[in-house]
Amino acid sequence: MARVSSNPVGLHRFRPCFQTAHLPQQLRAFIPSWPNHHRRFQSVACQKTPNPNEPSTSEKSPVEPVSGDEVSSTVTTSSTDSGIPQFPNKNANRQVAVVSTLAALALFLSGRLDFGVSLKDLTVAALPYEEALSNGKPTVVEFYADWCEVCRELAPDVYKVEQQYKGRVNFVMLNVDNTKWEQELDEFGVEGIPHFAFLDKEGNEEGNVVGRLPEKYLRENVDALSRGEASIPHARVVGQYSSAENRKVHQVVDPRSHG
Repeated sequence: MARVSSNPVGLHRFRPCFQTAHLPQQLRAFIPSWPNHHRRFQSVACQKTPNPNEPSTSEKSPVEPVSGDEVSSTVTTSSTDSGIPQFPNKNANRQVAVVSTLAALALFLSGRLDFGVSLKDLTVAALPYEEALSNGKPTVVEFYADWCEVCRELAPDVYKVEQQYKGRVNFVMLNVDNTKWEQELDEFGVEGIPHFAFLDKEGNEEGNVVGRLPEKYLRENVDALSRGEASIPHARVVGQYSSAENRKVHQVVDPRSHG
């Protein structure tokens, strides 16, 4: 059972503030003027009796009307100051598309040049050994094998140098597995592959480079040959190579092939 409070102040002494009959004249005149369509439920606020000596706070300063140009200018300034990114125009989009296309094309060409070259490609483009010795041009002879991992790794570097000096220097590919080249293997002292022999235009050997080495060794030697210098800068350099003795396992007899 609920307990009734013993407070001497009775509930009948409190009068609800929402009864307009007991509100001052000012509020009774003000309440009906509130538009009902702005609020879902009508609300009434209770205020104390105004003091005529206190200054009125309900009076507001007049608001000056703003023209349409000033409003658009204010909106434009606000959107600019707020840091909203501007959309790129058609010219910018076209430039981005052109740059992206060129970058993709360059990437494709570089990938084709560096990773798409095989020993077979070099062999097809190479001159026959006898023709290279008789055309009056300096010659680079590469002794290689299809099973030689280092030979496959250096194929892109050889291709780039060959393309740069094409027409000025002969490039010959001799497969050590072909028994046709046994005499040349002994003549040039091939013990490891890849073995690059650099011959002047008379067919005399000026030096050799063996194994995995930076591209500059091959390029600088070929450049010296193309300019007819008496010697090459790297006459005897040896890097990591595959043993030429492994050719005995892979030997084939194919006198028709120059590779």
